[in-house]
Amino acid sequence: MALYTCSLASLSPLTPAKRPTSRSPILRTPSIILHPPSPIPSLSSSIRKPISAKIFPNPLRAAATQKYQYPDPIPEFAEAETKKFRAELVKRLSKDKETFGDDLNAVVNVCAEIFSEFLHKEYGGPGTLLVEPFTDMLVVLKEKKLPGAPLAARSSLLWAQNYVDQDWEIWNNSKLLK
Repeated sequence: MALYTCSLASLSPLTPAKRPTSRSPILRTPSIILHPPSPIPSLSSSIRKPISAKIFPNPLRAAATQKYQYPDPIPEFAEAETKKFRAELVKRLSKDKETFGDDLNAVVNVCAEIFSEFLHKEYGGPGTLLVEPFTDMLVVLKEKKLPGAPLAARSSLLWAQNYVDQDWEIWNNSKLLK
């Protein structure tokens, strides 16, 4: 591999306080210019392999990705989990009566309906719990002008993160034992 460098013969020192004028040369950081090695002449110059073929005789190929197929939602699990979710949400949100007042049941009903729809249509076990249903809860509660939308959506999300995947595992393990 041949190295070539560039040098300027008549460089005048440049002080930081002075700006270069049009007469003085512009100082630049010297750089190294690398040239690829010239091909080695061979007896049969018509049959030359590219350099990459010499370095990697068997190029690596990306392995076919395997797509994990999540199980379909289980309606019975969705019903049982929605009942548990509703009871726990009422218990959590009733601690903050100042925020919800008489609208507590309406807030819980909206959250439980959205959560139930998600469990029936999209939840297929651990790894499939999404944030969208909880953002939907926030949006719908705000659209309906119900109090405590952020608190209700956050409480719903925290409960789901702590219990849904665990309950799914328990549900499926108990079905296997029967």
